[in-house]
Amino acid sequence: MLEGPSYLISRDLPSSCEQESKWVYYTFRVIEMTHKKHLLEDRVEPLAKKSCKLPDDAHNRGEDVHEFLVDDQDKQHCGGDQSDSGSLIHQLGRDMSINCLLHCSRSEYGSIASLNRGFRSLITSGELYKLRRQMGIIEHWIYFSCSLLEWDAYDPNSNRWMRLPIMASNECFMSSDKESLAVGTELLVFGKETISQVIYRYSILNNTWSSGMKMNAPRFLFGSASLGEIAILAGGCDPQGNLLNSAELYNSETGTWVTLPRMNKARKMCSAVFLEGKFYVIGGTGAGNTTLTCGEEYDLKTRTWREIPNMYPGRNAGDGAAVPVAAVEAPPLVAVINDKLYAADYAHREVKRYDKARQLWVAVGRLPERVVSTNGWGLAFRACGDRLIVIGGPRALGGRMIEIYSWAPDQGQLHWGVLASRQLGNFVYNCAVMGC
Repeated sequence: MLEGPSYLISRDLPSSCEQESKWVYYTFRVIEMTHKKHLLEDRVEPLAKKSCKLPDDAHNRGEDVHEFLVDDQDKQHCGGDQSDSGSLIHQLGRDMSINCLLHCSRSEYGSIASLNRGFRSLITSGELYKLRRQMGIIEHWIYFSCSLLEWDAYDPNSNRWMRLPIMASNECFMSSDKESLAVGTELLVFGKETISQVIYRYSILNNTWSSGMKMNAPRFLFGSASLGEIAILAGGCDPQGNLLNSAELYNSETGTWVTLPRMNKARKMCSAVFLEGKFYVIGGTGAGNTTLTCGEEYDLKTRTWREIPNMYPGRNAGDGAAVPVAAVEAPPLVAVINDKLYAADYAHREVKRYDKARQLWVAVGRLPERVVSTNGWGLAFRACGDRLIVIGGPRALGGRMIEIYSWAPDQGQLHWGVLASRQLGNFVYNCAVMGC
């Protein structure tokens, strides 16, 4: 969270008024107040302003930005800690203040939290994110690691980057295989310390890492996916290397783990997605180190599993290409956009879409030319809202450039656009997309 004194600036209000909505006007004022903090504290380019539509009489009243954002005590102290923490925006009252904040970008929440204790308490409590989820207000941020203990976040809406705090861990964790998962307002990173599992949890509410969380059954190399505040983890192997067919559900709001019924087949190195409200485990390695192309569907209502053949395209899809050893192949690269399942076939450098009715895969285009991988490792393929995201980079030119590519299937034929690039490294160890 950003701390320190707050700064207020005023400017001419936008002249267009498409929405006759007071909360838009007040939200615009809150963002104006935090914008100066970004310029002074972050030393980054100002965020692109969204078009804010104001009430018609806003220009006639000529209200001062100070009157709507802080109460009298806040005006005198500017630090905010002595202000009325209950009312938040004094003239609006708590309910309308919260309504304003719900429509602010969450990239602004760090600055808003430093205005006074009321704002800080509200944002760090997680209440805003619960209300946003209930109202269907979701912003997707991309979290990824190109270094063993370092994580970066990218907000595609504002084109803003953020470096997360460094994870505090030992050498065993650094060298172990890791899985990552974003659920609710948390980023979870699973690894191993000596022979036991360790879970590091990053919270966007306080911008800190913590450890000590325990699953019911420790597992590694599992498949996982999240839906709102819940996540399901399935398969993997235990600390002794035995394959698992068990699964667990994690609730990020309660911090609890619930054991689910067992899958039909044990597997590790698999992937998972939520599709049409159901949880799917796809591909992976089965008994005898064999590559599995089948999937399994879990119905959260009936608590039952159903096996689905050919749910992941094999490496020998119709052209006689040899199947690589399962142990060195990356887990399936899959993502769901608008209840459509997509996969990245790294061997043929193709993007495919799953035809659920016919249970077969159809090629829709090529992967970005500049993105390379090693048997699928080092490449991230994720869903980010209504867009497919590919993260990777070329091995040439020193190997330090990471690039984020984007395509929205609703826009028609596959064409990758570059969202952003940065000097971080070109091998993605872990990646997760958080929507809240």
